[in-house]
Amino acid sequence: MSRTALLLGGTGLVGSHCLDQLVTDNRYSRITVLTRRPFPGFDESEGRLDVRVVDFDRLAEQWDFKATDVYCCLGTTMNSSREEFRRVDHDYPVEAARLAHGAGAQRLAIVSAVGANARSRISLLRVKGETERDVAALGYGSVEIFQPGTLLGDRTKRRSGQGIANAVGPVAAHVMAGPLRRFRPVGSEVVARAMIAALQLDNPGVHTHTNKEILALAATT
Repeated sequence: MSRTALLLGGTGLVGSHCLDQLVTDNRYSRITVLTRRPFPGFDESEGRLDVRVVDFDRLAEQWDFKATDVYCCLGTTMNSSREEFRRVDHDYPVEAARLAHGAGAQRLAIVSAVGANARSRISLLRVKGETERDVAALGYGSVEIFQPGTLLGDRTKRRSGQGIANAVGPVAAHVMAGPLRRFRPVGSEVVARAMIAALQLDNPGVHTHTNKEILALAATT
């Protein structure tokens, strides 16, 4: 059976790499990208790619999308208000995942954060953990959760400290051993490769991947 992909967050650091890789992956007959605004670099009418501009606050009203595989790379920054952060990092992903599953999606891969925990006292980690919990409860046959350390790469919208992370990250990775290994910086392209590889395995259940598993999965592609 031919697979189809639904990508959320295709303009972000990991999402843009997912998009680059999905449009050249012959295992997918169609790739639908949901975005809040048009973005350059792809012909929306070309080949298997379908770019849809949607209002995520009214997603259920606009939903007419079907896919077998969902890739969720939505996220904002802690520079946003707490309300906006929760809306983009929890409400939008959970609602989109719910609607996609209702339309027949079977597998889901989502980018979270290392240390995510619904009981964390740290707001970012608590919201990410709640997103993991709520997505896992939707009934997907396979859920792959990715908890990378600091993401390396060039962002469309620069985040504070990103340039420093890109410069220092590869050096820091060599001194972060043992329990600290899961906090090592990792390339955004590597995370995207790992997400796609994980869904191809079609492993039933909910699986969480930190840096070690992310690197291993990416190496299989």
